[in-house]
Amino acid sequence: MSDARDVGAPVDPVGPVDPTAWSCPLPLRDHDRIVSGHGGGGRLSKELVEHLFLPAFGDLPDDPSHDSVVLPMPTGGRLAFSTDSYVVTPVEFPGGSIGDLAVNGTVNDLAMSGAVPVALSAAFVLEEGLEVAVLGRIATDMGRAAREAGVRLVTGDTKVVEARERGGLTITTAGYGVVADGVDLGPHRVRSGDQVLLSGPIGQHGMAIMSLREGLEFGSELATDSAPLAGLVQSMLAAVPSDGGGVRALRDATRGGFAAVLCELAEGAGLGIEYDERAVPVPADVAAACAFLGLDPTHVANEGKLVAVVAADHAEVVLAAMRAHPYGHEAVRVGEVVADHAGIVVARTGLGAKRVVDLPLGEQLPRIC
Repeated sequence: MSDARDVGAPVDPVGPVDPTAWSCPLPLRDHDRIVSGHGGGGRLSKELVEHLFLPAFGDLPDDPSHDSVVLPMPTGGRLAFSTDSYVVTPVEFPGGSIGDLAVNGTVNDLAMSGAVPVALSAAFVLEEGLEVAVLGRIATDMGRAAREAGVRLVTGDTKVVEARERGGLTITTAGYGVVADGVDLGPHRVRSGDQVLLSGPIGQHGMAIMSLREGLEFGSELATDSAPLAGLVQSMLAAVPSDGGGVRALRDATRGGFAAVLCELAEGAGLGIEYDERAVPVPADVAAACAFLGLDPTHVANEGKLVAVVAADHAEVVLAAMRAHPYGHEAVRVGEVVADHAGIVVARTGLGAKRVVDLPLGEQLPRIC
């Protein structure tokens, strides 16, 4: 423990000492090699992007934490662009596969910018020994997911590498979409008093993968929630004005889960966020799996859920629009943006207490997306 007063300031050796002024330094997160946590959507991921990639890449958009970027086109209009890689093991799981996950993931990243997705590319890194029948099912899943999302798979690439222990297949998808005039979403739009909405129950994708890996059963089959959210987003945007008085910001709660999304939004907006733990829907089987494994469901990845920050006077209209859509019929209001504790997320517990919610250091689970 160390006294938190300035170094060099006079200290009264016999005077009273205020314990509330003491502080314990946190251990340094200094890695000279990449660890799995660098890809987990937590603090290590954030530090890797901010301290390695951003300085190296130079000129980047205003919100580099967002999974897609909106670019003005020379001929007019705006284009959203995104890319992502998928290394989930196993490659097939209850409710889906790495194929539809890759399509839905990139479609959703585009949708969170308010874009209507148009087309995707797909690059495959195949390991020797991968069964052709498995690859065929995954390709079929991709085609089916693309049709449901209303996008086309238009170009791609294939490479084959020596067998490793990752599961046999990596897919990288990139995509673009069109952003309508007047649509501007992001933390810079968030204001104190805005409401936080969640499109449905959390934790299903992460626990479906984990239960399959570990051979765990919890009374019902856990299945991924992977789904394309662009239609849901467009329904939300159509329900309110697009001039800054409606939907402020959107994020899909993938790596790092619901809690990580709130932390990113609070930090980006420079405002606080408070949410009610009891308002966050967690399915009983997910809660049981998390309790058994010692995990926090708010940090578990989802692949078909979004968090929306909406102006208070439009929250009910947006909530109704969400509930009218198949992928938002269980949407709920979970919290609000506050002027206090800027950049910090606070959860209100069932006992009436409050606790600070922070990004995890790395990831709770082995790779699940």
